[in-house]
Amino acid sequence: METQNFKISNTESQVNWIGKKVTGQHNGTINIEEGNFTFSNNELTGGNVIIDTTSIAILDVTDSATNQQFAGHLASDDFFSTDKFQTATLDITAASKQTESDYFIEGNLTIKAITHPIGFNLEVKRNESDLKASGKIIIDRTKYDMKFRSGNFFTNLGDTLIYNDFELDVNLTAKLA
Repeated sequence: METQNFKISNTESQVNWIGKKVTGQHNGTINIEEGNFTFSNNELTGGNVIIDTTSIAILDVTDSATNQQFAGHLASDDFFSTDKFQTATLDITAASKQTESDYFIEGNLTIKAITHPIGFNLEVKRNESDLKASGKIIIDRTKYDMKFRSGNFFTNLGDTLIYNDFELDVNLTAKLA
């Protein structure tokens, strides 16, 4: 059994986030600190990704003072608590091949030291030395103690309600290690 390890290139990889609320949405980026994908007999079998939560950037708020205030709120205990938890991790526990390049990924996602299982589709294209992986991950923020303006925990929020799910659109590049 041949095992290959592909190390994620953080400079060539991108993770975009979208958070939605009643009155619209916000979007931005977050950086990968490090990660890898493991293949056995040419099939994805595992891996992990470490996200730098301190790198959250907001792209759609152009006023610098408002952007800074919003970024501070995302870093606060209402959301990611980045002073206490500088990273979030995804550990792949299973990868089920659906087609030649599509996998259903199962893993454990840890944010703010809280871990829950998660599943999502990932398209993986690779050659001898490079790998490209892309997919969309939907995360229920309330599972990770991010309850601010959630309709599950607060009433009468009206148009200040923030939806529980946020999305990560991932486009990763990895190199054979």
